[in-house]
Amino acid sequence: MRVKGGKPLYGASVGILMLDAQFPRILGDMGNASTWPFPVHYKIVRNASPDRVVRRQAQNMLNDFIDAGHELIADGVDGITTNCGFLALYQKELSEALQVPIASSSLMQVSMVNSLLPENKRAGILTISASSLNAAHLSAANVPDNTPIGSTEGGAEFTRAILDSEPEMDIAAARSDNVAAAKALAADPSIGAIVLECTNMVPYAADIKAATGLPVFSIYNFIVWFQASLAPKTFPHPHQEG
Repeated sequence: MRVKGGKPLYGASVGILMLDAQFPRILGDMGNASTWPFPVHYKIVRNASPDRVVRRQAQNMLNDFIDAGHELIADGVDGITTNCGFLALYQKELSEALQVPIASSSLMQVSMVNSLLPENKRAGILTISASSLNAAHLSAANVPDNTPIGSTEGGAEFTRAILDSEPEMDIAAARSDNVAAAKALAADPSIGAIVLECTNMVPYAADIKAATGLPVFSIYNFIVWFQASLAPKTFPHPHQEG
């Protein structure tokens, strides 16, 4: 049997464009490779700090992300995601420049989640920084107008530790920030599900579900779905079964 090569790396269909940060990448964080049930390939975009991407709108950084995306493709990935929901801002530009499927942000799920819910219910967004999440981000991800938004911004630990890229974080306090913000968001009776904008919220998704009783959609479930399309599971044909 002859096989064909052509890629430097094999087995990682998903490439992840990473911010340049030093906060702890605990299990569940997409920057922790052990989070994923399949191999992923990382590329750090140097100088793309959380502060610069979130609070300063990733100004003048598009070319840096495009260059890093080209490196991931050259390495052999079939599709690309990012580890910051605010990079929805570059969804169209990245797709056009890189010519592979791009899942830039968990926010891209909001419209789909709405289609899953009864007519009197809608998705709410939980973000790390409501003061930084603006109409341009939401429009780029096709989020409907007037979607409810909650934030961990007023909490004691999570937003500060992540956006200031602190090398230590009180995980219990970060969990409390996420749960409290989610409960405040879920107090709106129109909300039937929560979409986590921030990729660093994934470790607390189960706690948020337990506290609110609502389905929780995150970058984790989005990229598991994404990867299953890039590398479909092979099933034996009936005549191959023992």
